[in-house]
Amino acid sequence: MSDQFDPQGHRQEAPQRQVLPGKPFPLGAIWDGRGTNFSIFSAHAERVSLCLFDSERGETQIDLNRGEAHNWHCYLPEVGPGQRYGFRVHGPYDPAAGHRFNPRKLLLDPYAKAIDGPVDWDRANVLPYVPDGSEDADLEADDEDDVEAMPRSVVADPAFDWEGVEAPNTRWAETVIYETHVKGFTHTHPGVREDLRGTYAGLASEAAIEHLLSLGVTAVELMPVHHIVSESFLHDRGFTNYWGYSTIGYFAPHSDYAATGTRGEQVREFKGMVKALHRAGIEVILDVVYNHTAEGNHLGPMLSFRGVDNSSYYRLVPDDPRFYMDFTGTGNSLNPVHPSVLRLIMDSLRYWVIDCHVDGFRFDLASALARELHDVDKLSAFFDVIHQDPILSQVKLIAEPWDVGPGGYQVGNFPVLWAEWNGIYRDSIRDFWRGQGSLGDFAGRFTGSSDLYQPEGRPPHSSINFVTAHDGFTLRDLVSYDGKHNEANYEGNDGGTDDNRSWNSGAEGETDDAAVLDLRGRRQRSMLATLLLSQGVPMLLGGDEMSRTQDGNNNTWCLDTEQSWYDWAQAESESDLVDFTRRLIALRANHSVLRRAYFLTGEEPLGSGLPDAWWFRPDGLRMTRRNWQDAEARCLGVFLNGMEIPGTDDAGERITDDSFLILFNAGDDPVDFRLPTRRFGAMWVVELTTAEPQRLPEGERVAPRTSVSVAGWSTVVLRRVAR
Repeated sequence: MSDQFDPQGHRQEAPQRQVLPGKPFPLGAIWDGRGTNFSIFSAHAERVSLCLFDSERGETQIDLNRGEAHNWHCYLPEVGPGQRYGFRVHGPYDPAAGHRFNPRKLLLDPYAKAIDGPVDWDRANVLPYVPDGSEDADLEADDEDDVEAMPRSVVADPAFDWEGVEAPNTRWAETVIYETHVKGFTHTHPGVREDLRGTYAGLASEAAIEHLLSLGVTAVELMPVHHIVSESFLHDRGFTNYWGYSTIGYFAPHSDYAATGTRGEQVREFKGMVKALHRAGIEVILDVVYNHTAEGNHLGPMLSFRGVDNSSYYRLVPDDPRFYMDFTGTGNSLNPVHPSVLRLIMDSLRYWVIDCHVDGFRFDLASALARELHDVDKLSAFFDVIHQDPILSQVKLIAEPWDVGPGGYQVGNFPVLWAEWNGIYRDSIRDFWRGQGSLGDFAGRFTGSSDLYQPEGRPPHSSINFVTAHDGFTLRDLVSYDGKHNEANYEGNDGGTDDNRSWNSGAEGETDDAAVLDLRGRRQRSMLATLLLSQGVPMLLGGDEMSRTQDGNNNTWCLDTEQSWYDWAQAESESDLVDFTRRLIALRANHSVLRRAYFLTGEEPLGSGLPDAWWFRPDGLRMTRRNWQDAEARCLGVFLNGMEIPGTDDAGERITDDSFLILFNAGDDPVDFRLPTRRFGAMWVVELTTAEPQRLPEGERVAPRTSVSVAGWSTVVLRRVAR
């Protein structure tokens, strides 16, 4: 059965169209070269209509067949790429029972490969109820059609010529991650063609890739690129959800990031970006948000999942299913316990790997996905399915190991195959470089956080080390502000954490005080050095290499403005910091001892005569228990032995490397370190110092037991050389 409606919603005679039964799997709109199979899951629907849109004929509705596994489907010959469509799903509107069906609301396909445009909040009411301001408004269905306000799903052409370009498959131990935003990275880049700035094509441009290559990073971690819908209250304020943690399309690249079009062209453009980055040897990791959707709480809009099958897709309060469980702080939580929802997540992940060639994922609020009934469970079905999957188990899997629910902080508790954003590392390194925290905490994080990962047999690369990330201060702001300054968000400075562990170095915000600026520079460089020389996998917040500032705003989630975009003019003025960051990344890349595949032991398992790591005091003697427990101590050194690296290279040869001394001083005054005895090395050369960033390793050599002055708030790296 099919019905035809003109653009004004008036029923008219439908043209003759062949409708075949189709198949229940695969889900979504699948074009096979001759026609398109449409299939959508809904366990509780009574009727499902496919809606096809034509600019001249308006909307054509076709009733779908109910097939196995509660999938509704049909096959339409001669319907192909570029066809815009949606669904109307019929069933009970009974919020008290968890059902919110409303066929007057056009719905996006949960499996749509492309979505054409944003929600137009001003054109129609996309809420499934009339918002009369009462607390029970959502209990009565709205009969206003919202077709004028809703974007359309689009049938996409899966064909793409990869030209034989293969994924880099970079080892974890060799990985350096660069977290960035598709739009913000190139939006003001003078080397990117103006019409391509802020797009997938812009990120694929020669100028953008050249910057990444010159730094030496091996992977970009892109903030959410699944299709985004900004909240209506942001629209009312003239803002958008810039960060993008408001997903509605788990298979569709966000159309606003496309320069070439939104009728499926965004899919090709996204794949072109991946191909260009792979050709340059750079992996692509996607930040994915499978824990919640853009539909919000019980008063939120009806865009897709809520209207397709609310009680299946979402976790509802068990004894009051009108309301949603909220482990995410966004109003709802997706329900991965349901097999069809778990299938959606897995199908989405496989699509991005198989069809779009991405190299891995960072899972936002991953603890929410691991909750079976209530508690976080590392043996949950979510992990089981990924671990047995021959595709997904082989890509990079990174957890943000917390959510906002009870027991949600799970750093160190994810299973094998998973790496984690190590929030404990972040806090410890920030504390050390503001003159707080303990030497033991600092040393434990610097050497890979073995206390968190080794007991379960997980390697150092399980720790994704970071000092800054999109959520919080930039590195420059971390050394420039004691507190957040989020007034631009118009939230009364309430948004964003107050636990910044920052120190303004003597003046709040921008200053022309030379002494304060010098101190800030040393502290920035020392934190970069700590990050890039730590065991584990470093993640650099994009822009920190050029001293990017957000003016003290630690929560720019809704600011699609200069406050969030990269300032490429500043990259020129901060070229010394860019160059210093390059040196650090190159040092890490060139020395296996700085990126070991196995944890340090403090022993000599390979019989070199020296331990693999040895911590010492400024007098050159070994740290004692009393030294480790000294709450006032702010300086220490470490010896890293390049002759005690377990494992072999690809040729089966033993790995050997140079040995290093690294000296840390997180105090105000300079400290004279006496180098350890001759048995650790007969001669040393200063490789770099964060107090003198332009100093090159060409100076005089330093003998054992010689004093090396380490300026306040700085780091010195020495490399062992032949006499």
